[in-house]
Amino acid sequence: MNILHIINEIAGHDGDFFDRIDTRRSLMRSFRDTGKKITFASFPLLMSGVFQRAYGKTNDTVVEILNYALTLEHLEAAFYKKANEAASSLIPTEPARGAIKLIGAHEAAHVKLLEDTIKSMNATPVSAPVFDFTAGGTFPNVFSDYTTFLAVAQAFEDTGVRAYKGRAGEITGGGDLLEAALNIHSVEARHAAHIRYMRRNAGHAATLKPWITGKESGIGAAVQPVYDGEENTKQATLEVVNINGMAISAAAASEAFDEPLTKQQVLAIVGPFIVS
Repeated sequence: MNILHIINEIAGHDGDFFDRIDTRRSLMRSFRDTGKKITFASFPLLMSGVFQRAYGKTNDTVVEILNYALTLEHLEAAFYKKANEAASSLIPTEPARGAIKLIGAHEAAHVKLLEDTIKSMNATPVSAPVFDFTAGGTFPNVFSDYTTFLAVAQAFEDTGVRAYKGRAGEITGGGDLLEAALNIHSVEARHAAHIRYMRRNAGHAATLKPWITGKESGIGAAVQPVYDGEENTKQATLEVVNINGMAISAAAASEAFDEPLTKQQVLAIVGPFIVS
């Protein structure tokens, strides 16, 4: 979950949000022009100013959305934190350990960003839930077996890509906001691809591609909800298979696009990993 994601969701709840602060284009231009000067320490203050211009006070809906995002970031940060704590016995090579360490650092930074932003609005960040990364015993060796760990990591990352596309679909009117959102979506996709490369290079999924084919997970039924719907071969009502007489298989057509997940679908996927 990232700040553009959050801004767009707020706009979905409040159709006048951008009119309150100016316009979508002006907001994104402000981010672009000041981006080189902004640090993690100062960014929450910038966002607080945006919300103050929009509402003049803390808005309960805004805080609720930010805390929802924070809960998801807590999950991913905690997952990679535990993996990094077990890295010496869990992750067999230094390059792989470095990759997981970097991903974990990114997730921890996301948590701090959201917490600081919420505090700057004189609101209280939600505490990290109690997590069960075995998902009730479905993955009992997630932090002792490298194969299982990478499989769960892949499921989390692929969920994130589809969840992000689900939000991007709500952006209307194009412009700087949509462009920035889709650029970030592509970065998320590269992260997902890297985890898939790690699985393949470790010999745990020899035929795994860096993208999703059909609704195949390369893992098994336990994570199937993450991939259901990816077998779609129609885009904008057009059938991509053999389009314009070209030899395009159903597998290739499904690989060309990531299908969006709704918030409800995402919550159903991550629910088994959250105890309370």
